[in-house]
Amino acid sequence: MEQHVHLATPGQPATDGPPVALTEKALEMVRETKRREGIETHVLRVGVTGGGCSGFKYTLGFEAAAKPDDQILDISGVQVVVDPTSLQYLQGVVLDYVSSLSGGGFKFVNPNAARTCGCGSSFSA
Repeated sequence: MEQHVHLATPGQPATDGPPVALTEKALEMVRETKRREGIETHVLRVGVTGGGCSGFKYTLGFEAAAKPDDQILDISGVQVVVDPTSLQYLQGVVLDYVSSLSGGGFKFVNPNAARTCGCGSSFSA
């Protein structure tokens, strides 16, 4: 099932609506990475796996195609896929891209996380 999703605003959780939202900056960086790597037709997979210092960790990567049981989101032309197990942990998550003096990277903003680690890549529900 494919959903069309509106853009998120940095710092504002998307608690109503789709499980994952992306900010304009995150979308820009996803498009740029796909172009640079020559994988314009790939989908962006967002997920959660067990592990990390807080219990769960976020996963983010490109894949050639969605799997049959994935939820497919169209966010301003970027295809984002989420597996059924990850859906319950990602509801309301906003994926942002932040730049700093020490570099830049994707940042998950999860309004449902009871606790996050210092690096921001893992959480507990």
